Amino acid sequence: MSLSRFPKPSRGMVALAALGAISTSALSACGSNDSGGSGSSSGSGGSDAISVSLITKDSVNPFFIAMQNGAKDAASKNGVDLHIGAGAKDGDVSGQNKLIEDAIARGDKGILITPNGPGVNPEIKKARDAGLYVIALDTPPDPPDTVDITFATDNREAGKLDGQWTAEKLNGQKATIALLDLANDQVISVDYNRDQGFLEGMGIDTADPNKNGDEAPTGTYSGGKGGDYEIVCNEPGGGAQDGGKTAMENCLAKNSNINVVYTINEPTAYGADQALGADKRKSVLMVSVDGGCQAMDAIDTGIIDATAQQYPVEMAKQGVDAIKTIATGGAAPKPTGGLPFFNTGVKLITNDPAPGVKSITAAEGKKICWG
Repeated sequence: MSLSRFPKPSRGMVALAALGAISTSALSACGSNDSGGSGSSSGSGGSDAISVSLITKDSVNPFFIAMQNGAKDAASKNGVDLHIGAGAKDGDVSGQNKLIEDAIARGDKGILITPNGPGVNPEIKKARDAGLYVIALDTPPDPPDTVDITFATDNREAGKLDGQWTAEKLNGQKATIALLDLANDQVISVDYNRDQGFLEGMGIDTADPNKNGDEAPTGTYSGGKGGDYEIVCNEPGGGAQDGGKTAMENCLAKNSNINVVYTINEPTAYGADQALGADKRKSVLMVSVDGGCQAMDAIDTGIIDATAQQYPVEMAKQGVDAIKTIATGGAAPKPTGGLPFFNTGVKLITNDPAPGVKSITAAEGKKICWG
């Protein structure tokens, strides 16, 4: 397969749609607190209702908006008093810590959290010591037993699917790779699992599999037909469109011949697309993780070539259900066999399937996006 197999006609329309979604979701956050985070309450419970907090990384990324909506739906059905809060931005540890303190003080039965790195671990311990059942969503903490259980995508598998697909599509060509990660000043499990999973899927030795950026910068990949590779950069994009644009610009300044771009999530991919420009984008394989409904349009127009779809709505719904069950005397959930967390599933979405890599089309992905 040629890397310039088709034109990318509507990149601007999808990028504008991304900005529109972000602007709309940002308006839904309310009640800022002194830490920089934000919070709101919902649910149909009275004073005796079970109280649960959902604390996401931010209230801007559509992924977390979907998660919040899923939790609201489950809270309404379960008669749970749900308190929704978020950091001011991805990586805002102090904002999440303040929201955990609020949950403890309020007497919540449990917390659902997408942790912004190990900086929240001490506050999570305080919550558990106070008797709250703490479930991590999407992002397993480090170490995993910081929380009672994690409901998440197998992020390693998500990255591997992207890498396997990319190696097949390269068809033996040299891979000149840009890795657009989440952060370079924090160790976050979702970050290194996706990045290192991608390299493992490509058939590249990752050295320390739980650390980004220590693999050999050049060598050979064994996936697909195999070939040479060069890793140009590990740049942090913060999981956001503007960060992805800046990260991609930094990578292109180092090597303008990049033909493979891995992105931590789809907002990062939209920013990378802006930096690449329409002409250069034709010769680049762009892969990502999240699988939001908007990303299905981005696959149809060629901005993203493949993405691993996860299911945040399901994570949140199952999390609310689990805390309600535990609070009313039921059994606690258990991890999926062979994994340190409860696996909520992942599928590769692409309109250009690769031999030996299981995938579904964007049309099929649109029917189940974010679950």
